[in-house]
Amino acid sequence: MALVVLSVVEQRLDAVRAVLAGAEVTEIAAQLGVHRSTVHRWVTRYLSGQLAGLADRSHRPVSCPHQVDEAVEVVVTEMRREHPRWGSRRIRLELLRHAGPWQRGDLAVPSERTIDRILIRQGLTRARPLKRPRDSFLRFERPGPMQLWGIDIVGGIELVDPTSGVVREAKIVTGVDDHSRFCVLAAVVERATSRAVCVAFAEALARYGVPEEVITDHGKQFTGRFGRGPQRGEVLFDKICRRNGITHRLTQPASPNQNGKVERFHGTFRPEISEQGPFSSLLAAQAAVDTWVAEYNTERPHQALDQQQPVVPADRFQPATPASPDVELWVPPSLVLKPALEAESIVEPSVPQRQPGDAIELDRVVPPSGNLWVGGRQFWLGPARCGQVVRFWLDCDWVHLSVGGQRVKSLRSRFTTNDLDLLVSQGAIPAGPEPVASRGGPGSQAGRRIVEVERTVAKAGTVSLGAHLVLAAEILAGRHIGIYIEENAPLLFFDPDTRELLRTRPNPLTHDEATRLQQSRPPGSVPRPSTEPVTVQRRVSAVGTITVCGQTIALGRVYQHHTVTAHVAETTIAIELPDGETTTVRRTTDRPVRSIKGQRPRTATPSIS
Repeated sequence: MALVVLSVVEQRLDAVRAVLAGAEVTEIAAQLGVHRSTVHRWVTRYLSGQLAGLADRSHRPVSCPHQVDEAVEVVVTEMRREHPRWGSRRIRLELLRHAGPWQRGDLAVPSERTIDRILIRQGLTRARPLKRPRDSFLRFERPGPMQLWGIDIVGGIELVDPTSGVVREAKIVTGVDDHSRFCVLAAVVERATSRAVCVAFAEALARYGVPEEVITDHGKQFTGRFGRGPQRGEVLFDKICRRNGITHRLTQPASPNQNGKVERFHGTFRPEISEQGPFSSLLAAQAAVDTWVAEYNTERPHQALDQQQPVVPADRFQPATPASPDVELWVPPSLVLKPALEAESIVEPSVPQRQPGDAIELDRVVPPSGNLWVGGRQFWLGPARCGQVVRFWLDCDWVHLSVGGQRVKSLRSRFTTNDLDLLVSQGAIPAGPEPVASRGGPGSQAGRRIVEVERTVAKAGTVSLGAHLVLAAEILAGRHIGIYIEENAPLLFFDPDTRELLRTRPNPLTHDEATRLQQSRPPGSVPRPSTEPVTVQRRVSAVGTITVCGQTIALGRVYQHHTVTAHVAETTIAIELPDGETTTVRRTTDRPVRSIKGQRPRTATPSIS
């Protein structure tokens, strides 16, 4: 006997016919496993609609009083498609700001949860990674504007060369007011150097006034407290803050959340501004950034200010006003601000025109270690002077250090005119008269002995000074030279006829040993290096570089293993290339020339099998 599978409608029809034929409803319901009311409903639907009435029907209600209006859903959907980065909170704030049917009382502005459901129904949501819950963060906000600025550097701006098509990345120096989230600084720079960052910061101070505090990370543009070597000490950004009474705060290492407001600003700013690139020039990029910042400050409601009503950063920001007319903004004279951004309060000190080699002055704050670095040179003052401001008086002959107007140390200078010009570009100013110390006091010349002797350099390039054998230079072998000996200063080897400085070496002599040298005589003028360029030869390495006076110069692998001629002057090095071209680079070291000929290529030593 074959099994016949009946459909649901057929089963219901058989049950209805059995009931209409006189069967008990309870028996039919028990056979089908349903409630007797269900059988009664089948009979009613069959009598009214015949066989079609036994089919399944939708349980959806005919109307839903709390369902969002179709017009509102259309507006929400179009806003999300036009601005894919807008979330439910931003969409709701925009609906509150702009006029529409809901502002006339016809429709109600939907809640954030309703907007979320609309976006889910329309398939306009995107998956996001899981984050820490909001209640786990410790939020803080200053009670008023201009109390704290968060400053940082971010990339994301692409510049393309119209001729070559080369794409490079520029940097943006950004600053946000902590209370109002007002963007006080957004400057596009080619490279985020210390000077470029300080120019942008000074322009923001000129435009909006001086805040009470600024907070940054440990970038070398902002602080030198944690640097090593010459980078340790007070940088130009710290000096601007100190001279204007701004407290400079630093975040903890690896804790960007402590400067979270500017970091959150980057999360909004960087994706939107990068979509407009690449840009053809810095001016075009800056124009786009200025337009975006103007809209952000005055038109765009900020979600962190008020979640119920649309509030823009400009509503809560107020520029600082000087407490008295005597309050002036200090800006280093070496920083040239844009004319459109200069304020009347900016003070450009009137300083006399400085000539190359003239003395300069600058200030440094002693770090906890007691080591100060100026122009790549170290000066020891000791931890006991931590926090004191030291005034440096520099020229090509002497370096004087003063604290509180009294000189505490004087050293023989190793700075060149090029080094002095570089320090001027970093904020140093022309110096006044050389500081004078009291007789016998710190830094005075009383009790110090300076003598000269003449010696003939041995074949190995050495000279004998008492019980010490000092290396002069191999290329000076057999030459009669003079030696300028000063206590606690390097030895100066010079030509006795022209007093041209040939070499400098560490001084191993004590005071007593220097006074007992044979054939010593009173000193003449301080030996000076020759102004004529010194010609040397160097062999290009396998990676295309040469080393002259401790400075590595890249020439390119195309010249590897070639011998080139270099003319070393006081501030430049000119290299004659094998193809007849000449390239000139800036000299960055003060080391003297110690070898004239380049090293011969090394040959491999044959192995003994």
